[in-house]
Order: sequence, then structure tokens, then C-alpha cells
Amino acid sequence: MAAACGGRGGVERAIRDALVSGDTTQARFDSIVALIKSDSRHAGNLLDDNGNINVDAMQELVDDIGSQLRPPASWNIRAYGQAALSLSIYFERSGSMIPYDSKSGGGQLKKTVNDLINFFPGGNTAINIVNDNIYPYNGTVESFLQDRDIYASTKGVGDASFTDFSLIFNKILSAQKANEVSVLISDMIYSPTDTRDLSVDKIFNEENSLATSLFKKFNSKSVIIYKLQGDYNGPYYPYNQASVDYHGTRPYYVLVIADATVINRMMADSSFSRFLAPAGAQASYRFNQGSGNLDYCFVLGHKDDAGRYRPSRDDRFSLTHCEGDRTTGKLVFTIAANLGGLGKSDDFLSNADNYNISSQSGFELKVRHITDADINNRNRDALDGMTHLLTFTGKWNAGADDITVTLRNDFPQWIAQSSTDDDTNTAASAFATTTFGLEQFLRGIAAAYPKADYASLVIHLHR
Repeated sequence: MAAACGGRGGVERAIRDALVSGDTTQARFDSIVALIKSDSRHAGNLLDDNGNINVDAMQELVDDIGSQLRPPASWNIRAYGQAALSLSIYFERSGSMIPYDSKSGGGQLKKTVNDLINFFPGGNTAINIVNDNIYPYNGTVESFLQDRDIYASTKGVGDASFTDFSLIFNKILSAQKANEVSVLISDMIYSPTDTRDLSVDKIFNEENSLATSLFKKFNSKSVIIYKLQGDYNGPYYPYNQASVDYHGTRPYYVLVIADATVINRMMADSSFSRFLAPAGAQASYRFNQGSGNLDYCFVLGHKDDAGRYRPSRDDRFSLTHCEGDRTTGKLVFTIAANLGGLGKSDDFLSNADNYNISSQSGFELKVRHITDADINNRNRDALDGMTHLLTFTGKWNAGADDITVTLRNDFPQWIAQSSTDDDTNTAASAFATTTFGLEQFLRGIAAAYPKADYASLVIHLHR
């Protein structure tokens, strides 16, 4: 949390006055920015190395000051402090994509693309068709949205017999501007030219190395992949086999690519919530997501408590005077944490198997989402702004102990479960839910970035 110090007092007073008066306008924001820049010596981390406002740091200061008011007040300054984002759509037009938008199907893929365009704030959108290269869409955004047969309308654009992932990803990453969000809609089947007589292992190793090489050159980028399912009616092209007719459902994918700071910004801004949660998405994963800071507090007198403890006056992360229950010897306490900023599903966040917990006393962890039934007059302040309850249970038999909790960033199982090395049997039950070679390409992306856990915290216990 930010704290008052030195010459920042004037800035903090200006922010407090804006919150108390309710004057959270662009003009008031601009006046506070001018105040910060007029005394850059005391700006601390509110200015970046180029003398521009560090919006994340300023938002943290605003949130801290607002939380101390009674009643608390909030102000989303990101809408004022950062340039508007633009959207670039890259819509794959290959032989294996066309059957997703047949007239007899439900049109889920086209609806997904339309939603991404409609739910992107600002409306500054460019559309491209991709296969052997990238081609600007010959139409307007409105004509794209209204087109009932987009593959027929784009017939003849590029070479639909293969998709050049190397060229496409390299061009997207190289050309992307600082405030641009790129979205690729694809079946993610690696299909370069002339794969005759190449073994599956050789082609998988090639795509894995390609993905690592491409994304390693752009280490400031972050990628979110979503898996969706759509009707598929038409020819399918198994690896090195003749095409077969398939009528059923097939997975397709949405890849959102941007600077990691831009994706962090979108995750923190509720106006992007629908864009970042495509309807029908079955699973998702973000590559190159840095560790997040957890805001948490102890929930005193929680119904599951056992034994005794007191929060330390000197360290907000410590408990003192800890005693186990006289009958069981157990110490049980609960913290409320805000996990919402991590951009993960509640199923993931509420699964204790996704956490590592270590302590001398063998504490165990249970996690669940906060519901209205959990909130009462006694704990309302503690739970305000928090999303989950973390309950710790252990045999207290030490004079002191540290509980370390880490929310792991593991490569997701759903990617392996969605991948296959044999796509020749369209009658197989797994054919409808798997993609040839998906795991190898995505593991290549993962290998391009340093691995960081989502979040961690340490709680100190003392007698």
C-alpha cells in the first residue's frame, strides 16, 4: 500500500479532496497530474523514467486513500491516465477453418469474433485475414459484423491450403504498437507447406522450437489463449492424409496478444470484463503472467476459528499470543484475500490443490469464495473488497512458525487434454475436443518466458 511521505502530502490531500467532493473528473485528474509533475523530486514512483505518470502507482495511492475514508470511496483513474487501446483482429481463413461457418451450423465462431469486436471499449478496430500471409479485410467493421458467410465473402484472399504460423506470429508481434491488442482466431493446427514423409515427432519438434524462438524475441508480450467449441460441417484435413467429411463439433481458439502491462491494465479495468471472458470459453491460460501482490487481512472471530491468537500491532502479517485449542491442540484462523486481480476462475482459485503451503506445524489450507452469507456487521470491514477466505488449520506445537503459501502457475492440464498426435479417426470420441499438435506449440510459447508463481504470502506466528 502507498503511504504518505515528504512532499507527496500535497498530492495526497488533492486526491482526498477529489474523493470527498466526488469531483472525479478528467479536469481534476489533470490538475493532480500537474501537481505531481511540478515537484518531481517528491513524486517517488508516481512518475516513470520518462517523466510520465505511472498510472498503476497512482491508482494504488488513490485506492489506499479511498479505503481510509468513511464511507470508503473509489476512483478509476486508468480511463484518464492511459492512452486508448486499439484492436487488431487476425481471422484465419484456411481449409480447416471454413467448415466452422457453414450455413447449416450454429455460427459460434463468427459470433465469438463479433463479440470480441463489440465488447472492446473504444471501437478502434482493424480486421485482417490470415493464411499464407496477412491480408487487410476488404470491407468495413460493420460489413464484417453483418456478414452471414464470411468465408464466401473472403474467397480468394491468400492461399487457404496452409497457414504460415511463423510469418503470421512474427508479423503480429513485430508490428504491434504499445497500446494495441492483437487477437488471432484459429484452430491452432500447425500446417506449413510440404509436410509429406515428415514424421509426427519431427513436425511437433519443429513447431515447439518455432514457438519458443518467435516469442522469446518479444519478452515484454503476454498471451491469453481461450478454448471454445463450435459446429463443424465440411472437409477436415488430417495430418498427411486425404480430407474426410466431418459433421459435429470441433475446438477453436482465441489468442489475445499484447504487452504484459496492457493485459494487466485490461484485467484491472471492468470495462474489459466481457472482452476478456468470451461467451462459451471452456478454458483459458495466460502466458507470461508475473507474480501479483495479494491484499489480505485477518478475519477475527471467524466461525471456523479454534485456539487463540492476536494480530500483531507491529506487523500486519503476524499473529501473536498463539495457543492451540485445549482439547484438540489445533490452531485455526482465517484470512480474507483479494484474488480477483489474478484473472483466474473461481474453480481454480478455490481449489486448495493449486496452492503450496509449508510450515513446521503442518498447517493445511481450505479456500472458498466469499458469499453474502459470510458477511456480518462484525467482519464487514475486513471482507470489503476481498474475494476469498483462506482458512489455516494446524497443530500448534512451536514457539514460532512461518506459514508460506504460494499459488502455483502450472502448465494447465486442459491443454494436454485438448491435444492429440493422431487426428485421422474422426469417429473417435476425443476427435471433437482435441487439436493436432496443440500442446507442443503452446509449450513452446511457455518456454519462451520465465516462470513465475501467481502470488505468494507469508504469515508469521508467535506465542
